[in-house]
Amino acid sequence: MTINGWAFTYVADLVKQMTAINLGPGKEYLVENRLAPLAREAGFRDVAALIGRVQASGDERLRRQIVEALTTNETSFFRDREPFTVLRQVVIPDLCRRRAGTRRITIWSAGCSSGQEPYSIAMTVIDHPLITSEWSVEILATDVSEEMLAKAKSGRYSQLEVNRGLPAPLLVRHFERCETDWRVVAPVRNLVRFQKLNLAEDFNLPFVDVVFLRNVLIYFDTPTKIDVLRRVREVLRPDGYLFLGGSETTLGLDDAFDRLVAGAGTFYRPRGAGMPEVAGDEPPVGGGAGPRFGTAAPMAARGSAVQASINPLGRR
Repeated sequence: MTINGWAFTYVADLVKQMTAINLGPGKEYLVENRLAPLAREAGFRDVAALIGRVQASGDERLRRQIVEALTTNETSFFRDREPFTVLRQVVIPDLCRRRAGTRRITIWSAGCSSGQEPYSIAMTVIDHPLITSEWSVEILATDVSEEMLAKAKSGRYSQLEVNRGLPAPLLVRHFERCETDWRVVAPVRNLVRFQKLNLAEDFNLPFVDVVFLRNVLIYFDTPTKIDVLRRVREVLRPDGYLFLGGSETTLGLDDAFDRLVAGAGTFYRPRGAGMPEVAGDEPPVGGGAGPRFGTAAPMAARGSAVQASINPLGRR
């Protein structure tokens, strides 16, 4: 390993400054592995030489490339399954009842990476029997990485990528062949608007009904988690929904959310929103019984992008 203490500290400070991602001690091998290809491509003998050049020159292009390389982009279609089951069984029916007057629903996928999450949301929406042509659904997908946003906008995925989490019927229905890859069909792509957004910076968003902030907070330190979730809460409607990652919690960060349970899935609502009023008889993805609701012991909770202009779904 060529990276030494000063080089790691410089990179960790740079990434923290630009993305709020916290690279603590023990991440030296991650930095080395992620930056080695960039160092070779840029003509440096090793990672330490690359970092030395950036530190000495302040080359903004190389700074951005380093941050891009260290942005975590692990994702898959319908990752963890349960949030999308809850979205179908609980959230969409409840919001269709609550938004019957406007027939508008806005969903924000924060930290969308290469696009699998917002496209999974879009497929769930477009297949839902309650979402007819009278409804306008907006899905806003944001990420700090321009490289990942470019891939997401293309909607193009390899066979390996579609094999990760995407049921075969949805592949047939919502994808088309693109040479040796697969591409999301236009009706699904058109539901999603992608935009660069850094969660560590102030963001001015319209109100949203649902926020997917999954597997993002784990990379932030506690003060940043508190700040990000406070600002997310400010754009989430009082009767909205928040989804966090399976290993993420709101405990000890903010008491403005209630943690609720539906079947095997969990979600958060602003304090006072109460239980969703749905029948609970929608079949989950993959079949099975409808959800049973419960309220977990209230957990302290705290907790990219202009408004998307999406045409109503062209169904029924």
